[in-house]
Amino acid sequence: MPWDVKPLPEYRLYVEIEDGRRGIFDMKPSLDRGVFRELKDERYFRRVGIPCGAVTWPHEQDIAPTATPPAASAPAAPAA
Repeated sequence: MPWDVKPLPEYRLYVEIEDGRRGIFDMKPSLDRGVFRELKDERYFRRVGIPCGAVTWPHEQDIAPTATPPAASAPAAPAA
């Protein structure tokens, strides 16, 4: 399960999970699909959090915990 998430420029997320893996998750490919369209608003995109073990936004868009680590790029530090 993710335990830290930080929004990055260009609709990317820095994600760390409990086992120590971390990486960058690119949300751009999902922004034209269904409920994820709202994430195009950068202010809203930055409101990301992990309230119940999943990367989630206030209007309940979420990414399944099992989807985040494999899709994340190689480990990297967040670049604000």
